[in-house]
Amino acid sequence: MASRTPLTVATAAMETPPVALVRRARAVNRALAEVYPDAHCELDYETPFQLLVATVLSAQCTDVRVNQVTPGLFAAFPDAPAMAGADRDRLEALIKPTGFYRAKAESLLGLSRDLVEHYGGEVPGKLKDLVTLRGVGRKTANVVLGNAFGVPGITVDTHMGRLARRLGLTVNEDPVVVERELMALIERREWTLWSHRVIFHGRRRCKARKPECGACEIAPMCASAPGAKVKPAS
Repeated sequence: MASRTPLTVATAAMETPPVALVRRARAVNRALAEVYPDAHCELDYETPFQLLVATVLSAQCTDVRVNQVTPGLFAAFPDAPAMAGADRDRLEALIKPTGFYRAKAESLLGLSRDLVEHYGGEVPGKLKDLVTLRGVGRKTANVVLGNAFGVPGITVDTHMGRLARRLGLTVNEDPVVVERELMALIERREWTLWSHRVIFHGRRRCKARKPECGACEIAPMCASAPGAKVKPAS
């Protein structure tokens, strides 16, 4: 028998998640919607291409820093054809403040050339196409789809993974597995907003080193809160 890929395993494992877990996940989402009614993508962009580039730059970097860099970057290279022909040294100099600038420059040049060669210079609006671009994985693709194209998707970044485990919605570390598990818990129409709300909460309250459990608005629904009474996922 052929071995299952992680994606297949995750999908099969969460076909029928426990009803109590589904209810709690959706209750958390509703509570976060009240706490963060203005939750949104915090990267500045005007086009799908700009959002794609900004999301690549946001790896291991704050959105604030990316937003400081992208105005100059997009003034120099506003679209895929322009960036595909960019001078590498100039590109690296422009994005250097975001960190890992050599690897990021390689990704930006690669994805821009892929867009020009295969998609007429336009960002495709389907996951299966986005993930063929060099330097673009499911996380980046879901950010672009959800915010630039209105296609629901769950973005599993470091905040999402950390909070999903702390809340007891998953025990997994693999982002693809976590994504599929959360897709089975949250209504599809809510996937993108769920992502924004959780990321907002991770940045503002449930921080990596010092989560503010005593002031947390969703502590009663969290499996990691002091005195927790909810049952985590197994």
